[in-house]
Parts: sequence; structure tokens; C-alpha cells
Amino acid sequence: MPIQKLTSTNAFVAIDIEGAPAAGIVRSAPKILQGGASDLARSLTYAFATLEMQRSGASAGINATPEDRDAAIAAFVEELTPDVAEGKLSLSAAKGVTADSLAALSDADDRNAVASADVDGDTLDVHLTGLGAVVAAEAATGGLDGKRILIEGFAEHGPALAAAAAARGATIVGISTTAGVQLNADGLDSSALREGWAANGPGLVGEDAEAAWKIFGADADVLFAGSKMGAINHDTAGKLNVGAVVPHAAIPYTARALAVMTKNDIVAVPDFVSTAAPLLAYWPEDAGADAGSVVSAATDAISSIINETKGHDDGGFLGACYRAEAFIKTWQDAAPFGRPLAS
Repeated sequence: MPIQKLTSTNAFVAIDIEGAPAAGIVRSAPKILQGGASDLARSLTYAFATLEMQRSGASAGINATPEDRDAAIAAFVEELTPDVAEGKLSLSAAKGVTADSLAALSDADDRNAVASADVDGDTLDVHLTGLGAVVAAEAATGGLDGKRILIEGFAEHGPALAAAAAARGATIVGISTTAGVQLNADGLDSSALREGWAANGPGLVGEDAEAAWKIFGADADVLFAGSKMGAINHDTAGKLNVGAVVPHAAIPYTARALAVMTKNDIVAVPDFVSTAAPLLAYWPEDAGADAGSVVSAATDAISSIINETKGHDDGGFLGACYRAEAFIKTWQDAAPFGRPLAS
């Protein structure tokens, strides 16, 4: 995968398909690994292909200590603004980077303003991040009514995910954040989770919460996973007590974890499908689309793709990979080497 190293600061951008308009996230820390960035870019490439968009995934890293971070981000923004203005690149803030610090890039890029529209207290892109995972889960499992769910890595889009799942009849029996885990067999109220997140962020689980990893051993029907890349490795996968895993963030499981889940008859939904919905807000087919029509289009697309691929002889994950790769080959000589799984 091509890696563009910046000249003005210690930073890089991984772009999966050269020459294609690319999009992804920017992270900053003392050491951002290029391998992880490449994994994130690959997942986005497959998400674009899933939605039949001729775009490439990208992922950027800014290597800087906390005291040097502001200056490093400013240099990063200045160097890449021309590429963004020309439509070559779109970047969003992630770990270690604020949206305000990338304001110049956001102002220059070609993403549709509808992504910022308010939907039930969230911006449309945040709403779709939660909703897309729920729609994928619903299609993959035959419906969520009466099912018990866990949300691992509950974060900004957690309230939207919880609300969408509850609206479909699911009972939320546990969540985990960076601060710990909260489990309740009788169910957690989605409205209370939204209020708790607004007031306390990750601390909504309480001061005495147990370790976040304990959510992986909890009993449920569906686990929504997404705290970090590779959150579910082969050891963790062997301890799961759920019928399905549905990513709400990029590449939460490794190749070995996928093999273990397949062996144990756990449905492993492909992350590049369940996380793809926000892309339809950034680049809707109709540039004049409103939030309601984007939500409808995203719901139909995610549901249709999961239903099309879940019965594949090689499993739903590979079935979705084959589908995405077939589209990439309609506009590229070959699909990129290596499938979207955590290293």
C-alpha cells in the first residue's frame, strides 16, 4: 500500500488505491504504526466497494508528543490542504486529534453538508454509524426483537446504536467503555444511556465498574464490537458466549478470531458492511438528498448486502469480500492484496 510521508512534520498518509479519491481518519500519538493505518485504509476501501463507490480508503498518522502535537497537526493540515481542495483526499479526526484542529481540511473537502444534519440529537453521520451496525445485525440474525445485546466499545455513536437496537425490540444487557463494563440482565434503558453519555462520557458505567474486557464473557445473542482494532483475537473469540458479532467500528477482529468464530458457529458480520452507512451521507447519490432519504438509502443498502452475502458457501464475511472485490475489478486491474482484518 502506498505510504505518503509528509515533508513538514513527522506524519504519513496511507492510501490504498493510487490515483483514486481517498478518504479516512487522522490519528495522533507519539508513535502511530503504519501497519495499523494500512489496515484501516483497507477496511474503508472495501466499504466503498461494498457501496459501489470508486474511492479508496486512506488513513493518516501524526507522530508527535503531547507538547508538540498542536504544531505537528497545524503543519499536517497546511501541507495536505491542497490535496483536499482538489478532491484527492478527505480526512476526519480520530484519536488524538480534534475536529477543530482539522477545520481547514473539513472546509476544503467535498463531503456533503447533509452529513452534519441533526437526527434525534446526533449528526447524521454519527446516527448512521450506530444505525448501520443495527441494520446489519438485524439482517444477519433474522431480527433483533427479543434478543439480548452487548455493546463493546460504547462511544460517541453508542447512544444512536442503543436507541436503534431498542426500537427493534432488543434488550441491552451490557455495555463497556474505556472506563469499564456495566452489565444488567434485566436490561439497560437506551434513553438513560444517552443521558449518561452526555453527562459523563465513558464514566457512565460508574466509578466501581469492573474491567471492560469482562464484556467478552457475558451471555447474550449479539455482541456489537468496536473498541479498537483487533479487540477480538483468537483467545477472546474462544470465550465468546454469543451467536453473532457485529462491528460498529473498523476491523475489531483478527483473521484467527474469524476462524475461531466460524468454527464455533458464531456469525461474524463484515465490518466494512456494518460500518459503511455514513459514506452515503458524505457522498449521497443525490447531492441534494435530505437526511431522511439518506437514512432510507443506507438502511436499504446495508440490509440488502447482508442478505445477499450471508448465505454464501464460504461464509458471510468472505461472501462480502468477494462481492466488494468484484466491484473493485470493474475499475481497477485487480483488487488490493490482503483482506480487511486486523493484523
